[in-house]
Amino acid sequence: MNPLVLRYRRWKRQLRDLAGYVHLDPNANRIVRRTDFTNCAKPVLLLYGFFSTRRVFEVLEHRLRRDGYCVWSIHLGGAMDRFNTYGIDVLANKVREKVERMYSRFPGMGPLTIIGHSKGGLIGSYYVKRLGGDQRVRSLMTLGTPHRGSRLAYLGCATLGWFSRSMWQLTPVSPFLKQLRTGAFPRNVRLVSLYSGADGVTRWPSAMVDVEGQPNVFNVEVAGVSHGELLTKRAVYEVIRRELALGYGEPAPPPVLRAVSLPASAS
Repeated sequence: MNPLVLRYRRWKRQLRDLAGYVHLDPNANRIVRRTDFTNCAKPVLLLYGFFSTRRVFEVLEHRLRRDGYCVWSIHLGGAMDRFNTYGIDVLANKVREKVERMYSRFPGMGPLTIIGHSKGGLIGSYYVKRLGGDQRVRSLMTLGTPHRGSRLAYLGCATLGWFSRSMWQLTPVSPFLKQLRTGAFPRNVRLVSLYSGADGVTRWPSAMVDVEGQPNVFNVEVAGVSHGELLTKRAVYEVIRRELALGYGEPAPPPVLRAVSLPASAS
């Protein structure tokens, strides 16, 4: 096939995935608080990605609550105070401050797990690795996070880079990401990167983390899902559920059994 046609199809898929991920609803960060922090043995903090909002976690949050996890998120702010456009390091500091306030107010909270989607995974990684977050966090799970940068960030630099410093931080040649990858990840924190070869925003192998010599660091592939589907697909949640249990030192849960309708001739 013509290389130009292949390139066109790739960019078309990337833009479709990106369009499906961006949320422009001005009320998307207004959520109903349902968490009882006084009885919060297994807290899970959710961090969303660039130009998105907390609304993207609706399905994932529902599933986590159903399975007994104490789920919360942080309004990261940004453009028009709605979308996540601030620098990764700036937002990681905001996470650190919020987490410390929460543990001061609710000292009975258990060790923290962070799940970060896309840029949210880099915010969590910077917090754990550079800001002392390893003292609070037991495990960090990233979903479609561009640990090695995203080529789509170049497009973002051309269109949004004038007001979003994080666009420059997200490029494959970013000195920020190179510095963040330097040094081992804290040994007392389990790091799991979930990635998909079908992710049109964070293309393989951008989401891969360095596992050599780090027994607490893992890459896990979830095949055939787009960038946004990492937050909604049942098959992905089964992986998240297993990794959460392992992070909390619990036995891996059995897979969810689904009823199958048999044809009449088989009954």
